Amino acid sequence: MAQNLIDVGSVRIGQGQPLALVAGPCLAESLELCLDVAAAMRDRCRSLGIGYVFKASFDKANRSSIESDRGPGMAQGLRWLRQVAERLGVPVATDVHESVQVPQVAQTVDLLQIPAFLCRQTDLLTAAAHTGKPINVKKGQFMSPSEMAYVAQKLQHAHQGGAGLMFTERGTFFGYHRLVNDFVGLGDLMDLGYPVCFDVTHSTQQPGGQGARSGGRPERAKLLARCAIAAGVDCLFLETHPDPTSAQSDADVMLPLDQATDLLGELICWRRSNGT
Repeated sequence: MAQNLIDVGSVRIGQGQPLALVAGPCLAESLELCLDVAAAMRDRCRSLGIGYVFKASFDKANRSSIESDRGPGMAQGLRWLRQVAERLGVPVATDVHESVQVPQVAQTVDLLQIPAFLCRQTDLLTAAAHTGKPINVKKGQFMSPSEMAYVAQKLQHAHQGGAGLMFTERGTFFGYHRLVNDFVGLGDLMDLGYPVCFDVTHSTQQPGGQGARSGGRPERAKLLARCAIAAGVDCLFLETHPDPTSAQSDADVMLPLDQATDLLGELICWRRSNGT
């Protein structure tokens, strides 16, 4: 049975709740980077009345090139995430790519995230559900909104009365190195009855657009975020970095940290002025 509320640490996401944000750098490149980004986003979200969850990946297993940076690895990455949570008092989230990773990751994070390309992997979903942790499943670019109901069924079958489920929309492939956001489909995803998050920055991605790495159109992030807020999503997801040009992953889609904090203010003002 669908449940349109999810508790991620102290942050409640879903029906009737204020807009929430999941944000951080794509990769946990260093403890200092994680702390700097998390502190800036936490303070901005507090000033705007937005619930905030910090997210960074310890491993990016899905990279275009074998030479691409993948991250610090699970042991180091989890130590950094734990320190972010303890020092800054914010819930934390990260990706899991294999079922064997899940029990250890669940001991540290408040929200387990299933990457889009892995959203049909039954063993991974089952392992995540067995932890009792809330789960954010990114909708695969190859999946229709209605098919995500079967993802929910797998999770419910593995753990009746689990801690909650959220779906994240991040666009669908259209065949010419650009992700296209289907807002009719976003409405269909919301109709499944679970909290829905919209991935603002990955939705600007151009998969394979730079050959050995993906490109992006981050200047369109504001436009897409406004559309998602107007549609009534419960949460936004974005990746941000003090200097995206030096980032080890998703350099072409991440927003500079100062732009991300400014964008949040603009979005909340726009949301309130439009009564959404």
